[in-house]
Amino acid sequence: MEQNIFHLQYALDTFYFLICGALVMWMAAGFSMLEAGLVRAKNTTEILTKNIALYSISCITYLACGYQIMYGGGYFLSGIETVDANAVLSEFANREEGFTGGAIYSKASDFFFQVVFVATAMSIVSGAVAERMKLWSFLAFTVVLTAFIYPMEGSWTWGGEAVFGWFTLADMGFSDFAGSGIVHLAGASAALAGVLLLGPRKGKYGANGRINAIPGANLPLATLGTFVLWMGWFGFNGGSVLKLGDINNSHSVAMVFLNTNAAAAGGAVAALILAKILFKKADLTMALNGALAGLVAITAEPSTPTALQATVFGVLGGLLVVLAIVSLDKLKIDDPVGAISVHGVVGFLGLLLVPITNGNASFSGQLIGATTIFAWVFITSLVVWFLLKVTIGIRVSEEEEYEGVDKSDCGLEAYPEFTRG
Repeated sequence: MEQNIFHLQYALDTFYFLICGALVMWMAAGFSMLEAGLVRAKNTTEILTKNIALYSISCITYLACGYQIMYGGGYFLSGIETVDANAVLSEFANREEGFTGGAIYSKASDFFFQVVFVATAMSIVSGAVAERMKLWSFLAFTVVLTAFIYPMEGSWTWGGEAVFGWFTLADMGFSDFAGSGIVHLAGASAALAGVLLLGPRKGKYGANGRINAIPGANLPLATLGTFVLWMGWFGFNGGSVLKLGDINNSHSVAMVFLNTNAAAAGGAVAALILAKILFKKADLTMALNGALAGLVAITAEPSTPTALQATVFGVLGGLLVVLAIVSLDKLKIDDPVGAISVHGVVGFLGLLLVPITNGNASFSGQLIGATTIFAWVFITSLVVWFLLKVTIGIRVSEEEEYEGVDKSDCGLEAYPEFTRG
């Protein structure tokens, strides 16, 4: 009887992991649509090319070495994994918690779930450097981030390794359930380093501190992308429970889904209201970023808050992201899609909210963890971006930027019937 229960639990947990990974993979489509909607029409093809290329590169580099660095396991040179059911059964039977405690799933499903997180981190960078970065310089950076920079900080957090052999973040009281810091803050830190070296788009900032709005080409597409990301986030947070095959964890999954949805809704409404107060208009782009900010804010700990607390956390994220986007513009940090504000500023907020509902985390531990992640990713990314800048260059010419990088990088226009003539 116990063996039958074990086999069923193994199958359920593995299947759940794979389905959640597929949902997170679908976030690649969300990022593609969101970014394509928020850039100008002349840069649409290039941003879409970046997104499908970065996803593919991430899968290869993480397979080749990233997973090995982060968790000490590799699949690149191994064949189809053969599972010895009796050996796995014996391993879990000897655990103190028995068959219904720890997660039981195929290691291959764990790799698949982790690799789509890597691609998500890199997708954050894509939107922030849009409209003026060379395609191949961006893809070269993608290789380094996904093969080394992200796996290293991942090994210190989810991998449980000591930071440079000094201390473990978990022992310091650091907790990040699904990656507000490990994924989102990390991606934003890499983006910030690139944006600082890249500089703003031409015409974005005028004399006397004037900030010129550069509207996106397709807000319906941006809205679709946001809803796709919202849906994918259920896999992002829900899958991080790691299992489904018993009563307690099934309830935990349900609460994570509920809280994830509540936070997104709170963030969207809060951002929309604040935009109305500040700009006297119902700014759709702020509402979209508000929903994403709510999702980022709850990602660090979606399992322990009540639904009301999750909504409040989302509201805080939605309010903060509007203020952050405005502040970065005043600092002349040009981020066409608001990625640094959504994923970086609100990702930091999400980490600080964890100890409110999770007694195993501490504010000092969260600060140490956030500082470690930011410092490592920002400094290493800055070095890589700088090396690319002085070798192959990272910014397109003024003429190419004026005409749009679709023509110079891809030789294709996304909307040819609307731009010709």
